Amino acid sequence: MRIFDPHIHMTSRTTDDYEAMYAAGVRAVVEPAFWQGQPRTSPESFYDYFDTLLGWEPYRAAQFGIQHFCTIALNPKEANDPRCTPVLEEIDRYLAKDRVVAVGEIGYDSMTPEEDEALARQLRLAVEHGLPALVHTPHRDKAAGTRRTLDVVRESGIAPELVVLDHLNELTVGMVLDSGCWAGFSVYPRTKMSEDRMVEILQRHGTERVLVNSAADWGRSDPLKTRKTADAMLAAGFAKDEVDRVMWRNPAAFYGQSGRLDLAEPKPDETSSFQGNSVRRGGE
Repeated sequence: MRIFDPHIHMTSRTTDDYEAMYAAGVRAVVEPAFWQGQPRTSPESFYDYFDTLLGWEPYRAAQFGIQHFCTIALNPKEANDPRCTPVLEEIDRYLAKDRVVAVGEIGYDSMTPEEDEALARQLRLAVEHGLPALVHTPHRDKAAGTRRTLDVVRESGIAPELVVLDHLNELTVGMVLDSGCWAGFSVYPRTKMSEDRMVEILQRHGTERVLVNSAADWGRSDPLKTRKTADAMLAAGFAKDEVDRVMWRNPAAFYGQSGRLDLAEPKPDETSSFQGNSVRRGGE
């Protein structure tokens, strides 16, 4: 089984996670730029973070046989912090980088005017760069937030097939698929979406334009939820080809629209390092 996790925050994970993911069939990941868990105090902290997503993390993933790509953006939560918003002036240069396959995460957290502006502005950047957009739907009042997001997406002029709305549930999947956008689901322990609920959604709505991710981060999360969902699909009677579509071909098709997706499996090189550092400390 081959798995492409289209939304996972590997900066928050350990090398043990990479090893376990590879053993479970994960061969590619996309890491969206997101909130680090505490407030950033200046735009400069974003630049080091973006550089990590473009340099150290792809190197680290490759040592475990996994291709690592990223998305770049000012995330919705920090769009409300005037200390952070100057980063919008610099995002354009990062979107030209080879391993950036979308603009994201953008969208809504609290649905403020500041978030409106950041979302619209970054959708314009996606259009200018010909990139897909990864859009975060709010955890509170999700149905209203999703409707509002779809309105902004339509107003932006971006093609709907270039947009995925993530963190969806049973109440929001229908309106998103009807819009022509892609539907993203984060399978998470005790919150967001479970494997069994995900299987029921796939049984009802089908496997076209659906992305399933773990969204694993620094919180209570599980980087193997993609594999567990795939196993639940098989147990529910889905064919192996349908599982492969959801877990591999769909994310490859969505992010492939960037023109920057090379899914050849990297070969670990135990003699290599990244700017003098390696992942071998404590290893054999």
